[in-house]
Amino acid sequence: MKQFMDKEFLLSTDAARDLFHNYAEKMPVVDYHCHINPQEIYEDRKFDNITQVWLGGDHYKWRQMRSNGVEEQYITGDAKDREKFQKWAETLPKLIGNPLYHWSHLELQRYFGYTGYLNGNTAEEVWNLCNEKLSQDSMSVRNLIRQSNVTLICTTDDPADTLEWHQKLAADDSFEVKVLPAWRPDKAMNIEKVDFAAYMAKLSKAAGIEITDFASLKLALKNRMEFFASRGCSVSDHALEYVMYVPADPVELDTIFAKGLAGGPVTREDELKYKTAFMLFVAKEYNRMGWVMQLHYGCKRDNNAMMYANLGPDTGFDCINNYAPSAQMADFLNALSATDEIPKTIIYSLNPNDNASIGTIIGCFQSQFPGKIQQGSAWWFNDHKTGMTEQMISLANLGCLGNFIGMLTDSRSFLSYTRHEYFRRILCELVGGWVENGEYPDDQKALKEIIEGISYNNTVKYFGFDL
Repeated sequence: MKQFMDKEFLLSTDAARDLFHNYAEKMPVVDYHCHINPQEIYEDRKFDNITQVWLGGDHYKWRQMRSNGVEEQYITGDAKDREKFQKWAETLPKLIGNPLYHWSHLELQRYFGYTGYLNGNTAEEVWNLCNEKLSQDSMSVRNLIRQSNVTLICTTDDPADTLEWHQKLAADDSFEVKVLPAWRPDKAMNIEKVDFAAYMAKLSKAAGIEITDFASLKLALKNRMEFFASRGCSVSDHALEYVMYVPADPVELDTIFAKGLAGGPVTREDELKYKTAFMLFVAKEYNRMGWVMQLHYGCKRDNNAMMYANLGPDTGFDCINNYAPSAQMADFLNALSATDEIPKTIIYSLNPNDNASIGTIIGCFQSQFPGKIQQGSAWWFNDHKTGMTEQMISLANLGCLGNFIGMLTDSRSFLSYTRHEYFRRILCELVGGWVENGEYPDDQKALKEIIEGISYNNTVKYFGFDL
């Protein structure tokens, strides 16, 4: 029997162990998509206790606590932090097979030196150990990032944002890790939302351009893109129901846009036509500016009406959307290809059933840059051992795994960089298995390039980060 989560965790062959320890383990981290707060990095926040770090905004954990029958008071409510931690500690042992079990213990090992296992009985010991460590200067936000061997972070930022904290970080020579904004224009695209008109007013003010029609919206967006670029942004990100392609003529678009500005209802067809035009416009701008476009889709959000009314979005009530017409994604990329204006693009689906369709679509639009169109890493409900393995096997079966840009955290936690270690162990187990089975030669030069590439080097090259 192997020891619990020891040095060879998830590595079952000699080849896998060699690949991880010789190549993957030592590579730095580029976190090109996350949801952490740049203000907390600038202010070098220190956390009072482990509950603030683990449970403050982690809807992954909240979902599982609810699944274990924990009352909401101990999840998002007003219970004391020690009580919330106890409820999480009591939940964790039941999460056998869940990545949260591994992630939590990797974080305890790497950041706190705790090699036991957390449960209701050990909660007091772990609580005291973690809080004592967190009180030290070495556990401030900046030092956690340094400990994690991170070289660059891209946050998630609205077009109307002032990027104040990014500007301050850029001017701060005492912190060597680059923290860059990433453009997330969902509010400008979601014409069906009740707050669309109010957001247009906010965007108008930020851009200094009165938005009255689709043409003036495009001018305002271009203005803000240039501002983001001046702050180092070269990455965009979109949360989509699916990648749509329902074209419309300019007159139709202005009519639809006028409905949105008036706060009136728009039809489903109106919504899809507007979003298609929006995405085509921004994609061409990304191509012009040399930005990377990330497309996250396949999520049905905010399913529990009562809890949404009480807690709002991003609180753990989303699920996989089974409807994502791959033909429309191909049509969208094809429309851009007609004028040779496809930017570097990363495609993520929340539905693992889409792996094969993504793999075949991206092969239609590759060009001179290696891996210009990427299938993104296993995302959200798929970032577990099975999901990561299946995504990489599918990509290997249908594409060029050696050009894959690997893992991202997509997290709000400063301890979540252990997810890169988790991913790298799974990667090395997969590739090592192929080597052991004679499906790939024991060519250390080639294997080193593949493993170090997927772990870090491909990402730096793909995004063009100056590191």
